[in-house]
Amino acid sequence: MTNEHAFVYSGHAFRLVLEPDPRGQYQVAVDWMAQPDQATRLPQDADPYATAEEALRHGQQQAMRWVHDRTGDGQGQA
Repeated sequence: MTNEHAFVYSGHAFRLVLEPDPRGQYQVAVDWMAQPDQATRLPQDADPYATAEEALRHGQQQAMRWVHDRTGDGQGQA
């Protein structure tokens, strides 16, 4: 599994970066890609996850919440 994953949601591009730790757990960093070469890192908001898949899923959910907080009512209503 690669460490960087592209994710697009509601017209916003994100880069999800998996960061494994020495204990075998995973943290995910979420970058909003305003432009292809201009990343803004979202704050990390959780403890490490047991699997890479779980960390990626959380990163996707964090990106979706970020979009909803800026474009709708925060409840998925854009």
